[in-house]
Amino acid sequence: MERRRARKSATIYAMDSGALLEVEDLTVAFGQHAAVKGISFRINAGETLGLVGESGSGKSATSLAVLRLLPDGARVGGELRFGGENLLALREDAMRRRRGREIAMIFQEPMTALNPVMPVGAQIAEGVSAHHSELARKVVRGRVLEAMEEVGLPDVERRAKDYPHQFSGGQRQRILIAMAIVNRPRLLIADEPTTALDVTVQAQILGLLKELRREHGLAMLFISHDLAVVSQVADRVAVMQQGEIVEQAEVGRLFREPQHAYTRRLLASAPTMTTDRTKPLAS
Repeated sequence: MERRRARKSATIYAMDSGALLEVEDLTVAFGQHAAVKGISFRINAGETLGLVGESGSGKSATSLAVLRLLPDGARVGGELRFGGENLLALREDAMRRRRGREIAMIFQEPMTALNPVMPVGAQIAEGVSAHHSELARKVVRGRVLEAMEEVGLPDVERRAKDYPHQFSGGQRQRILIAMAIVNRPRLLIADEPTTALDVTVQAQILGLLKELRREHGLAMLFISHDLAVVSQVADRVAVMQQGEIVEQAEVGRLFREPQHAYTRRLLASAPTMTTDRTKPLAS
């Protein structure tokens, strides 16, 4: 009964006609395995939705479905409407024009997302040239340096010529963010963007994302297994368990009054300064 109520609430969210992104009854299956089971949510312009859940709950499959980056063997159903347009109905060339320009993604691990044998400035420039082939090389370079400055990288004229291994983990994450924002997308998907970072750098990256959101009016789908991180950036939270969204709520309400047993377990599993260390965490 609790799960049915959550699913009905999710559908109500998705039918908001003012939404930038509307996901309705999305399913993703790999062979006989259903990774995403009829989920619905919406993201308004300028809003951040946190999508949380344990590993294997279907969060990343959801984000890759929105970008249509799932492998060929995946079966996707439902509707993905972006600005009122059904992304699943687009031809691949039309989707390619939107991917990276109107919808961009920050991937989880910078060292696998970045090309190790290509200067970072050239990698950012590729994204600009792919969508703006009419721009002169000087203009493209100017956009690259501007994006690098926006994400707080130092000495951008020189560092644009450096390779990924010459940057720290936090700086590599900033490079991925620069690649994502350089074309001024309307929706930014951030898939566990702070997982591999220490807490100090994590706080800096979260602060950067919030600032970019305010400055550019970005909508964001922020994916994480960490509720504490999500609480710092999200307006609303959708909780996933085994491929289903079991609860959606505004971030403050979800932390004050979690309705679903799984959400309560997630909250109880996070240690605090007052946690009794002689007792096991919730599981």
